[in-house]
Amino acid sequence: MNLQSLMKQAQSMQNKLLNAKNEIDKKEFTGTSELVKVTMNGKKQLLKVNIDKNKNLDNDDFEILEDMIILAVNDAAKKVDKEINEKLGSQAGDLSSFM
Repeated sequence: MNLQSLMKQAQSMQNKLLNAKNEIDKKEFTGTSELVKVTMNGKKQLLKVNIDKNKNLDNDDFEILEDMIILAVNDAAKKVDKEINEKLGSQAGDLSSFM
C-alpha cells in the first residue's frame, strides 16, 4: 500500500467520523428522574429542563430551580471534558474535535 492510498483512506475515515459527530451533535437526548426531565444535545448543551409541577413548590421556586439545574448540568459537562483531557493527555486534543 502506498502513502497516497493510505492518506486517502485516513481522510475517508476522518470524514466518516466527522459526519457521525455532526449527526450526534444535532440529536437530542432526554434524561429523567422522579422530579426532573432534561433535554441535552449531542454537544452536551442543556436545552430544556422540566420539573414536575405537581410537587408542593411555589411557582417562583420552580423558575429558580430550573435555572440552577441548567447551570449545574452545564458545569458538570465542562468537568467531564476537563477529566477526559487530563486522563488522555495529548490524545485528548486529537479526540476533542470528535467529542
